[in-house]
Amino acid sequence: MTDVFYSGIKPNVFPHEREADNVDHARELCVTPHFWWINHLSDYSKFNFNFNPQRGSQALQRHTWPSQHQKDSGTYFIPKQGYKDTNYRIDYIIPRIKAEWGDDRDFDFTWHPDPTDPPLIYQFGTQHQKTGGPRYIVDGATDVKYVDLPKEQKTSVDDCWVILENVDHESFDWTWHPDDTDPPFIYVFGNQWFPAEVMPTVEYHVPGATDRKYINDCIVKLADDSTNIKNWTIPEGLNVDNFDFNWRPPKHPPFIYQFGTQHQKTGGPSYVVSGATEIKYIELPNAIKTNRDSYWIVPKDLVVESFDFTWHPDDTEPPFIYQFNTQHQATGGPRYVMPNATEIKYVTQDNVKVQYTNVTICEIDHIDGNEGKVPNATKIVRYFDNYLSILKRIAKNIDTKFVWICSSVCDYTNFDFAWHPVEWQETMLHVFPSDDEKFGDTFYMNVEHFLETIEDFTSLEDYDLNFTDIPVARRPMPVITHKYDTQVEAIQTNDWQGPLALFTVGGTVDEMPVVPLWKLQTKTVVPLSKGASQIIVPATVKSYIKKQVYDYPFIDRTQAHLGYDKPLDVVFIDNGETNAEFNYLHLKKCTEQANNGKLHRSTGVNGRAAAYKAAAELSTTPWFFAVFAKLHVNKDFDWSWQPDRLQEPKHYIFHAYNTVNKLVYGHQAMIAYNRELVLNNPGEGLDFTLDSAHEVVPMMSGTAEYADTPWSAWRTAFRECIKLKCNEDSESKYRLEQWLTVNTGVPFGEYSIYGAEDAVEYYDAVKGDIAELKKSYEWDWLASYALLKRNLSPN
Repeated sequence: MTDVFYSGIKPNVFPHEREADNVDHARELCVTPHFWWINHLSDYSKFNFNFNPQRGSQALQRHTWPSQHQKDSGTYFIPKQGYKDTNYRIDYIIPRIKAEWGDDRDFDFTWHPDPTDPPLIYQFGTQHQKTGGPRYIVDGATDVKYVDLPKEQKTSVDDCWVILENVDHESFDWTWHPDDTDPPFIYVFGNQWFPAEVMPTVEYHVPGATDRKYINDCIVKLADDSTNIKNWTIPEGLNVDNFDFNWRPPKHPPFIYQFGTQHQKTGGPSYVVSGATEIKYIELPNAIKTNRDSYWIVPKDLVVESFDFTWHPDDTEPPFIYQFNTQHQATGGPRYVMPNATEIKYVTQDNVKVQYTNVTICEIDHIDGNEGKVPNATKIVRYFDNYLSILKRIAKNIDTKFVWICSSVCDYTNFDFAWHPVEWQETMLHVFPSDDEKFGDTFYMNVEHFLETIEDFTSLEDYDLNFTDIPVARRPMPVITHKYDTQVEAIQTNDWQGPLALFTVGGTVDEMPVVPLWKLQTKTVVPLSKGASQIIVPATVKSYIKKQVYDYPFIDRTQAHLGYDKPLDVVFIDNGETNAEFNYLHLKKCTEQANNGKLHRSTGVNGRAAAYKAAAELSTTPWFFAVFAKLHVNKDFDWSWQPDRLQEPKHYIFHAYNTVNKLVYGHQAMIAYNRELVLNNPGEGLDFTLDSAHEVVPMMSGTAEYADTPWSAWRTAFRECIKLKCNEDSESKYRLEQWLTVNTGVPFGEYSIYGAEDAVEYYDAVKGDIAELKKSYEWDWLASYALLKRNLSPN
C-alpha cells in the first residue's frame, strides 16, 4: 500500500492518508518507495490510484495529471528518494470541483494557477473587456497577468451613461464598461445608421475624463419615431414595405438625403432637413422600384425573357441612350432613351435572355443523308461546288434582313439560334467554326449588304468576315475500311454519301481534323499517318485519280501525326552465307530495341524468285522489309518507316554501303517489298525487283559485306555488273567503272574486280542477249563459269 499525504483540509479519499506540512515533510514521513500527494479541491472518484510507473527513468520522475484549467492539478506521485524532473501526464484529467478563492455561480472559481508560474496577480475579464472580473493574487506577486477564460458576466449598470438621442433601450447592453487599463475617456457610441464620429448617440463618461474615444463595434439602435415621417418625400412607383422610415440624420449640417433603389443611388425616398440645399446620397436603406418608365424601346422581332424593365438611370447623369446587352452581345437588347439624348451608353445586366424571331434559317444539303435535321429550317439548298456561289444563290432568294445558313454536315442540337452580331458588326458575314476549324459550315448573313457588295469579290475569304468562337459540331463522316494495299484502288471502287469519307487500312487515329468545304482548294486529301493508312478523302477526288492520289492537286500532310501505322514485318533471307548468323542476330537485336513488327527468317530456298516468294509468304503485312544475309543493318535505321499508300503499290529500295568499292546505292540493300507484287511476279526479267513498280528511298539501311570468300566476292560482282552493263545511263556507267577499278583493300576484294571484269567480257561475248544473261541466276551455271574463268568453286 502506497503512502498518501495532504496539507490543510483532509481530502478523505483514503483511510490511511496523513497530513504533512509540505512535500519535503511528506518525503521524510514516507515509508514506501513512492507516495501520493493529494488535495481536497479535486474529484478523485474515477481516478486510478493503482498507477505504477514504468521501470527506468519514469520511476525516478514526479508524475502529475492535469486539471481542466492547467497542466498541473496539484496531484502528484513522488519517489521517496526525490526527483529531478516532472512527467506531465495526459492520460487522465483530474477535475477541480471546489473553489478556494471565491463563490459565485457566474464565475468558475475552481480555476487555479499553474504551479510552475512565478507569483502573479491573475486578472480576469468580463464579457466586455479583459478587466473588470475577479483577481487571483499569489503571495508576493506584483506583476499582472490577464486571463482570457473564464469570464465574469457583468450584470450591473454603471451610472456613467449619458443618452444623447431617442434610443431603443432594449437593443443595447448597458452593462458595458471600459478597460481599466485605459486612461479616462468619454466613450462615444454611434447607431445603426451612422458611426459615433458622425452621430454620437450615447456616451459613457469616466470620472475626470475630457478626451473622447469613439466606439463603432458596439452600436445603439435608434428608437422608432412616428413624427419623423413628415420629413420624407416618397416618389410613385416604389415598394417601400421594407424601407425603414425611422432613419434620421445627424443634427448638423443640414442636407437633403437622397436614397436609392435596387438600380441606382437615386430614385428612392428623400429626407429633407429644414433649410437644406445640398444633396447627400445614402447607400442604405433602399427602396424597390416596381413601375416601368415610358422611355423604353424594344426592337421589333425581339422576344425578351427575364429582363428587368424597372431599371432606371442615375438622375445625376446627363441624358443618354442606354443600350442594353443580350446573352450574346453588348448590343441588341432593349434601349432606354432619355429625352434629348444623342450619346449612347452601354449597360450590362446579368441573366438577360432575348431571341430574334424573324430570322430565316436555310439549310445546305451536302447529299450526306442528313437533310432536314437542321431545326426550323424553311429553305433547303443543294451544295454543288463552293460556298461563295451557294451563299450568293441563297441571298437572292431571302426576303428577311438576316439569314442563318446552316449545313447538313453539322449537328445543331445544342446550338443557340438566338445569337446575333454586335451592332457595329451587323454588315459582316459571321462564320461559325466546325469543331476547331475556323472556316466552318455555318453563317449568319446580312442579306441586303451581302448582295450589294459580294460581286466585288472573287473569293469568299476576301469578304468582310467575322470568325466567331462558337463551334458547331461536325457529324461523323462515313468510314470505309478496305484491304487494298494502297488507298488508290479503294477510292476508285467505292462510293459514299456526303462530301468527305475516311479511308482506312487499319491503324488508329487519336483525333479527327475538319476539312473545310469552302472551295476546291480547301477540300484537301488529308493523310492522318506517316504511311497514309488512314486518309480523309473529299468526294471531288475520285474524278481526278488515274494511278495515284497525287493526281489530285490538293493534299494536306500537316495532320500526319494524328494516326498510327502498323509496323512492317521483317524477313531475313539467307542461303548458306558465312556471315548470315552474325547478321541475323544483329538484326534481331535492332528490331527488338525498336519494338518493330514481327521478324521472320527464310533459309535455304534455291532460286532467286523462289526465295523472294518464300519470304513474301512469311509476311503478315502488305509490305515487308527484306534483309539479305550479306547486309549488316544500320543500328539507327527507322523501322517505323512506311510505304506511301497514296501511290500505286510498288517496291521501295533503300541504300547500302559497299565495303569494297565505296559505292552507296540499292545493291544488296534492304528492300521494302510489296507482298502481292512479289507473289505475282513470274521472275522472267533480269532483275526481279526492277520488274515491278519501284522507288528508291535514300535511307542508309546498312553495310553490304559480300567479300567474305573469293567465290562470294566474284559471284556477287558478276551478277551485279551484268545488270549494270544492261543500262546505258550515266549513273550505271559510273557504278560499273567503280566495280571494275576500286578495291579498298578488304580481304578477297580483288575477286570482286575479277567478277566485274568477267561480267563485262561475258556480256560482250553474248552481245547482251537476255536469255544468255539470265543464266547468271542459275547456281550451277555460275559455279561452272567461275571454275572455268578463275578456277573458283562454291564454298
